[in-house]
Amino acid sequence: MDPLGAPSQFVDVDTLPSWGDSCGDELNSSDTTAEIFQDDTVRSPFLYNKDINGKVVLWKGDVALLNCTAIVNTSNESLTDKNPVSESIFMLAGPDLKEDLQKLKGCRTGEAKLTKGFNLAARFIIHTVGPKYKSRYRTAAESSLYSCYRNVLQLAKEQSMSSVGFCVINSAKRGYPLEDATHIALRTVRRFLEIHGETIEKVVFAVSDLEEATYQKLLPLYFPRSLKEENRSLPYLPADIGNAEGEPVVPERQIRISEKPGAPEDNQEEEDEGLGVDLSFIGSHAFARMEGDIDKQRKLILQGQLSEAALQKQHQRNYNRWLCQARSEDLSDIASLKALYQTGVDNCGRTVMVVVGRNIPVTLIDMDKALLYFIHVMDHIAVKEYVLVYFHTLTSEYNHLDSDFLKKLYDVVDVKYKRNLKAVYFVHPTFRSKVSTWFFTTFSVSGLKDKIHHVDSLHQLFSAISPEQIDFPPFVLEYDARENGPYYTSYPPSPDL
Repeated sequence: MDPLGAPSQFVDVDTLPSWGDSCGDELNSSDTTAEIFQDDTVRSPFLYNKDINGKVVLWKGDVALLNCTAIVNTSNESLTDKNPVSESIFMLAGPDLKEDLQKLKGCRTGEAKLTKGFNLAARFIIHTVGPKYKSRYRTAAESSLYSCYRNVLQLAKEQSMSSVGFCVINSAKRGYPLEDATHIALRTVRRFLEIHGETIEKVVFAVSDLEEATYQKLLPLYFPRSLKEENRSLPYLPADIGNAEGEPVVPERQIRISEKPGAPEDNQEEEDEGLGVDLSFIGSHAFARMEGDIDKQRKLILQGQLSEAALQKQHQRNYNRWLCQARSEDLSDIASLKALYQTGVDNCGRTVMVVVGRNIPVTLIDMDKALLYFIHVMDHIAVKEYVLVYFHTLTSEYNHLDSDFLKKLYDVVDVKYKRNLKAVYFVHPTFRSKVSTWFFTTFSVSGLKDKIHHVDSLHQLFSAISPEQIDFPPFVLEYDARENGPYYTSYPPSPDL
């Protein structure tokens, strides 16, 4: 690796373990695609790819010390920024670098420019300028940061560079949130390697102590190291995963034109049938993705004139908006309540989801965020059959979900939630809750009443779900032992269920 005779302080990228090599025993299994994914399971847009993982390195250290074809320097528009990355590069490269930079006459935000590496082990330095971040101009910042990574990689491709060492381009001085920026960095590199992987052998992410944890957390989303990790990471992808090259997608820029420009609108039936036509052959550009007039569709829905197929499409579009928001919003406060979680499987092998009523402080939380969290957790669960166990144990009036919220949830969620929900076990119900449930399933929603099972004791529940398959809140066990006696590991089937 050039230059020959590099000082020992430099690190040869070929000696660093790849991201794929960091796979643990749990992930490093021989499970096949068929064993991990069911026929109707949604695959991640970032598939497990062993070859791509072998090109990626996560390394904690100073990017200036990397012995590779080129390293990346993050700077300002005049290329004189004094951040830790730049200062280290300038110190090790020597005074000739400053003289070479003056010839470039600056660099615009998002652009990439090339100089020699001089006294560095790296042959070249690619200089780029990350955006200043302000929340009100978030879209512009995302596009500029994407351009930084994309232009660096494009320059490396044009110069036939075999290896590139990236610093974290979004410097703290410019205020870009680290996690948001990391999503853009990783998906841009991933998409580039998918398209141009044959042109580059190694991409190194050189990170600091503060940055390492974020990269460790997000790398599996874009570079899953196994089929299991791909499946496990899917729910945590953000709403905007970019286009085919990783570029942020801006909905406001997607022009909507009428389905039949200039055509008369008196034949509504033909229009409705047109909603289902496959337009993929037209092209992938935003202008070419024609949609029906959404405002007109909403008006027709109110008038009861829209076909069933069009209604379903409208509902799916609405659900997708909720799902996108759920994937992009910070829902950690709702997650910390531990009110919804996945546990084992029931006696039929169906996934068991637990809802703990006592952990839902209805009057203290934003219920729209609670709905978003439900969608975020359940979207990938509901693709196959599942059951819900709702612990009503020791709830108070401050924990009761009102019928308006439940109706909204039922109306918002995708059809797969309703189709694949096979049972709801309502544990420790009160007389009032039984009456409320009857009214709700009779008059507010359809198709749910026959799936509700009121379970007065854990003894009954265990005829459908083994106790080893459920993670019980301690207070549920204590309450049931006090009211019904202690439970054991097996029980005869209960006729009630």
